[in-house]
Amino acid sequence: MIGFRLSAQLPPEPRRVNDTVVQRFDHVYEVDPALMREHVQQHDFPAWDTRRIVDSRWEHLAWMHAHWADSVVSGEELMSSGE
Repeated sequence: MIGFRLSAQLPPEPRRVNDTVVQRFDHVYEVDPALMREHVQQHDFPAWDTRRIVDSRWEHLAWMHAHWADSVVSGEELMSSGE
């Protein structure tokens, strides 16, 4: 059985970004868990799992583009088109 001690994998304390967003890891923004608790039950989430998800998001996005997108438009292109 593979396991871990959650106490050894607690994420860093959140840094407030604004009234509704916190940041625990660089480039990872979260809705403030205190606000989320009003709507959704929160679960403890180990730091290694957050890092795993963040590390794989570009691979997942590339897969989605390859399988579902006819074209990929950058945010910069969207902003300059005025749409």
